[in-house]
Amino acid sequence: MTIDTFDAASVKPSHWNLASVIEQLRVSREATHNIRHHGRVRELPSREALTTIVNGLQAALFPTHYGRPNLTDESIDFFVGDTLNTTLNRLAEQVRRGLQFSAEEAIPDEEAMTRQAHDITRRFAASLPEVRALLVSDVLAAFSGDPAATSVAEIMLCYPGTIAILYYRLAHSLHQLGSPFLARLISDIAHSSTGIDIHPAAQIGASFFIDHGTGVVIGETAIIGQRVRLYQHVTLGAKRFPADEQGVLIKGVPRHPIVEDDVVIYAGATILGRITIGAGSTIGGNVWLTQSVPPASNVSQAQMRND
Repeated sequence: MTIDTFDAASVKPSHWNLASVIEQLRVSREATHNIRHHGRVRELPSREALTTIVNGLQAALFPTHYGRPNLTDESIDFFVGDTLNTTLNRLAEQVRRGLQFSAEEAIPDEEAMTRQAHDITRRFAASLPEVRALLVSDVLAAFSGDPAATSVAEIMLCYPGTIAILYYRLAHSLHQLGSPFLARLISDIAHSSTGIDIHPAAQIGASFFIDHGTGVVIGETAIIGQRVRLYQHVTLGAKRFPADEQGVLIKGVPRHPIVEDDVVIYAGATILGRITIGAGSTIGGNVWLTQSVPPASNVSQAQMRND
């Protein structure tokens, strides 16, 4: 039996015409298609580090579910403190890197950027009790809203909607505190692992439940009230994208739906534009909706009626 091995030294560069390719890539990179920042090289935030950070935050928030199941009443606070200290130090560095890509103005000096990153991280740490309270309300909403759920542990470990919401709550806090690029990266990590895409700038109230979840999309300016339930493949999206006189898209314009309290939206529904779904309404499966509906509405594919 013979084993073929690849010897990089045996490949002659001239075989690939690399000199020409490298030159053309340089011209594209430096001149014709230059999208690089004009200044010193900036360190990108690390997706691997952010995954480790979110795992650490999960463990600090819910030590026996995401940390160590053998923790005791005596050891649990020590575990939380040590985990938080390590995780927040890692987070501060990633926040610092992210700030380089968030600022539209000239990059501040390193010392000022480090101070800002530490301030954001400190305020983020202070927000964690509130974030945990929201997450507990989300888990309890899933437990009460899904007849197939057998325990809180099952929801926290097996439900992709719960994981996506956990990532969203953390990312939303960072977004509010002035670290939008890092928040977006955390949301994308959640999207990659769960198939659920929640923009960190969206506003979502307590007791939020995403059942099944795959394919759910919640846009940047969406506002969702309390006790709202979504099923798989629901889209809360934009109907149109306003542009200025030069045809450039205007950023930050409210363009996604407002979903009031106690609304249920079933699988495959697409809700577009800055419309309002009134409190207590039910939106049926596969509905395409581009107009507001009053409270306590029942909207189905075939017709729309107000009960």
